Amino acid sequence: MESNNTLSIGTASGTLLSVMPNIVSEDILKTIILAVVGAIISFIITLLLAGLTKFKKK
Repeated sequence: MESNNTLSIGTASGTLLSVMPNIVSEDILKTIILAVVGAIISFIITLLLAGLTKFKKK
């Protein structure tokens, strides 16, 4: 079965171009800030859980 890359690329490009005018720069900034906060919290929780498992092994 042969895949049709032209149709996939055309669909993805059309979707992207139709969404682009609706994206506000404030939304992009908010998304970046939330991603950074989420990564920091995830890292801190990972460190806490690693320390907790070390503490329980002793």
